[in-house]
Amino acid sequence: MALTAEDVKKIALLARIKTDDATIPALVTELSKMVTLVETISQEDTHGIDPLSHPLDLELRLREDNITEQPDREKLQQLAPQTESGLYLVPAVIE
Repeated sequence: MALTAEDVKKIALLARIKTDDATIPALVTELSKMVTLVETISQEDTHGIDPLSHPLDLELRLREDNITEQPDREKLQQLAPQTESGLYLVPAVIE
């Protein structure tokens, strides 16, 4: 499927991409190549083929979720502009 200049202008409008008339011909060519590639790939028979999440069969090495340091709440609250009863006070956003 070959795209036209009008197709590219409509795509650019929908995608909120600013284009000028000088770049339209190059965009028509590049986008038409992409559409052709997708059409070619979609014609391949993929029945019975499981989708891949990764091309290599890897397992992630996970580490234990251990607490390595305890935050000092009082020290951190001294840095805050306003606190009360162990809570941080912030300005109201919604009235």
